[in-house]
Amino acid sequence: MCNEAPFYTLGPLTTDIAPGYDHITSAIGAANIGALGTALLCYVTPKEHLGLPNRDDVKAGVIAYKIAAHAADLAKCHPLAQAWDDALSKARFEFRWMDQFALSLDPMTAMSFHDETLPSDGAKVAHFCSMCGPKFCSMKITEDVRKYAEEHGYGTAEEAVQRGMDAMSAEFLAAKKTISGEQHGEIGGEIYLPEEYVKSIKT
Repeated sequence: MCNEAPFYTLGPLTTDIAPGYDHITSAIGAANIGALGTALLCYVTPKEHLGLPNRDDVKAGVIAYKIAAHAADLAKCHPLAQAWDDALSKARFEFRWMDQFALSLDPMTAMSFHDETLPSDGAKVAHFCSMCGPKFCSMKITEDVRKYAEEHGYGTAEEAVQRGMDAMSAEFLAAKKTISGEQHGEIGGEIYLPEEYVKSIKT
């Protein structure tokens, strides 16, 4: 189309329904065309078609487009982009908070969001954040499953999870469940109750 010359775009906006958020609607389009080979992406600010952007608007637009460009690089299997993603994922899984902040696109914002609810120095080494807390963190649970599997000879974590799922399925199907005061067995393992059973309850 352009005889191998670098192709430049502004946006493109994927929808017109979000004035004030065009940095997001256009970044979605930018990620798509970037993955397809567009060479230059021009950022759009939240003020697009509304007014002259200020410093914060420019920052929001640039960050949105850095994310779009990185997503495009991942889609094109760019090795350095994948290495960056993997490094942050590993830091996140291992609860290395300071490394997470340092590796992020906007370290100051990431740290300030974390510190809004967990500002103490001890929170920087905690194995949870304020979103799920210490009991429901998926990464902490995964660590616990792996540790349990290793200590009890269950093989890999995946094998341990499968054994646990099988055991819970068997327990659930065998248990006596109560619906409207009626005792029944296998019906409790079904998402939808048989029509005959529902009719028997009504009568």
